[in-house]
Amino acid sequence: MNAKDLLVPTQRQMLGTLKGLLAKAAADPRGDALLSARLAEDMHPLSVQVRFLCNMVGEAMARIAGIEFTSSEDDPATIAAAQARVDETLMQLAEWENFKFVADDAAIELAIPNGMTFDMTAAEYVRDWSVPQFYFHTMAAYSILRKEGIEVGKADFVPYMMRYIRAPAS
Repeated sequence: MNAKDLLVPTQRQMLGTLKGLLAKAAADPRGDALLSARLAEDMHPLSVQVRFLCNMVGEAMARIAGIEFTSSEDDPATIAAAQARVDETLMQLAEWENFKFVADDAAIELAIPNGMTFDMTAAEYVRDWSVPQFYFHTMAAYSILRKEGIEVGKADFVPYMMRYIRAPAS
């Protein structure tokens, strides 16, 4: 499996998960107030998790598909704005996946805000950084909503698995 075949479906599926989670948040009477909820005081709130997830798609595509992308510094202020950002990111992903990706062994430099820099191949970047970070922040969003009493479970985290379900034998 190459980096593109791992990255693009993972991003699409987990953005779908985020859409479902945000739909459940929108149905809750607290609505927009849930965006400020967090798991722990030293962790980012739901609004930042949404921003991070949407930025991660463009950041990965900039590194491995050569697109121009500038990360947003603005957190969504409403659940509707968060949902719109996810929808926009999904549309961008559909466009970007048609770009030619660098070779899996192409050099990638990953500099993170704390000053650390990592040198890896495109395949290593996707496998060891991009996909794990994507799951981490999706799980953080899920966990925040669960902590806040929103009824979410494993089926809400992996709704895409329903396409693989076997019909009961008759």
